[in-house]
Amino acid sequence: MWLIALAAVLHCASGYDIDVKKLEGLARARVEVWSFLHPLIMVKAFVTQDIPLYHNLVMKHIPGADPELVLLSHYYDELDRIALSHMTRTEINELLVKLGFYKKEKQEDEVPEEFRFSPAKDSPFKDEPQHKASTSEGNAEAEHTDL
Repeated sequence: MWLIALAAVLHCASGYDIDVKKLEGLARARVEVWSFLHPLIMVKAFVTQDIPLYHNLVMKHIPGADPELVLLSHYYDELDRIALSHMTRTEINELLVKLGFYKKEKQEDEVPEEFRFSPAKDSPFKDEPQHKASTSEGNAEAEHTDL
């Protein structure tokens, strides 16, 4: 019995294994937390001090929720959920870097152009044609100058 419990604890402590196929299209994430995190000091430190430094990562307060990292696509489709309550602040930061999230040195720093879509490799919208005004729209615009 103790062996099974020990194996379960070691499995939780081993961290999150990245399933590349499952996370295809990863573009952003949110951390869902309950605002009352006293027992989880390491997660609280991550939430208050580190989340503001990450690009495309936001926090959402959900009363009573265990802290989770929710991985999302460009279209906000949920790809995966990762429990954070058993992880240290360092482990959470390492996981985000491993997933490809960009972390700024200071909150006010700009995100470099090459990391603008991180953790996604690129924008899924780049192949969509740019909207061009047709001649009928141009005429409609000329006719309705009061809008």
